[in-house]
Amino acid sequence: MDPDVDDTITRSLEDCPNGYPRLAAFLASEPNFSLYRGFGYLHARVLLELQSEIVALEQELDDIDEIHSETDGSNRRLISRGADVAAADREKEERTRQDILRDIRTKLVEYDDMMIKSRELTSFQIPSQRNYRSVRAWIYNLQPLVEREQEFIKRKEDIITTRQGREWSGFDGYVESMIRRLNCKLIRHIFCTRELREKTNDKHVNYYSASRVEKFVGIIITVIILILLVLPVVALYQMTSMRKKSSTIDAVGVLIVFTLLFSAAMSLLTKARRHELFAASAAYCAVLVVFISNFGNDGPQR
Repeated sequence: MDPDVDDTITRSLEDCPNGYPRLAAFLASEPNFSLYRGFGYLHARVLLELQSEIVALEQELDDIDEIHSETDGSNRRLISRGADVAAADREKEERTRQDILRDIRTKLVEYDDMMIKSRELTSFQIPSQRNYRSVRAWIYNLQPLVEREQEFIKRKEDIITTRQGREWSGFDGYVESMIRRLNCKLIRHIFCTRELREKTNDKHVNYYSASRVEKFVGIIITVIILILLVLPVVALYQMTSMRKKSSTIDAVGVLIVFTLLFSAAMSLLTKARRHELFAASAAYCAVLVVFISNFGNDGPQR
């Protein structure tokens, strides 16, 4: 017997007691709300402390190497580990070269692990202004924690998000903002799933399906690209069909204008890199040039 999808269990914010349980439920209810402190300052302090300890051990190792180099003319302790261990046992040294290297190895492993973790931490994204304001406003209105313990959200420069960016994150954010402003029963029916609607009964908190928003954004971008392809072709056809010198110059102007519009659309609507933006703009311009040349050759003869 197939399971009934209507039996899906959704954790509601109101089902969780006010305090850390409800705050955790809220932060986990939407990937955009997964905001936490990165503790960048403390990571830097710990790295600096480990670095200082390793530097001290490095100096201690250099000092003992220098001492043995001066007291042992043959440098036997420096060219033979066995001789060095035997001499240390014979002289009953309290701190041997092996002790120093053992401490260095331990500190280096700890330092390297901390350095790798810090590098991974810096790869986490900073939340968008919209998402940060949403979480801060919810915490300010509900007051789930005592004032001192919920002040973490005020450290904006140290807040990171565990959510990975989407392809059109900037434009998606604008579309989501417009959807929230136009919030109505129809909008919620289109962009909210049943599970999302069951997460809370707070009228000031609305969840929208990321996949549905992305599909809607994809439709908008497709329409924009279609317009940017059709309009210049129609305009260039009308101009080049006149077979006048001025019309050709006007056609070149139209080509430049629409190429700039296409580049601006690529830059604003997507996260295309510079080389991708350059390649796409060059290809778009080349297509329009082909239309100009074809229409110019096939136009009516006067």
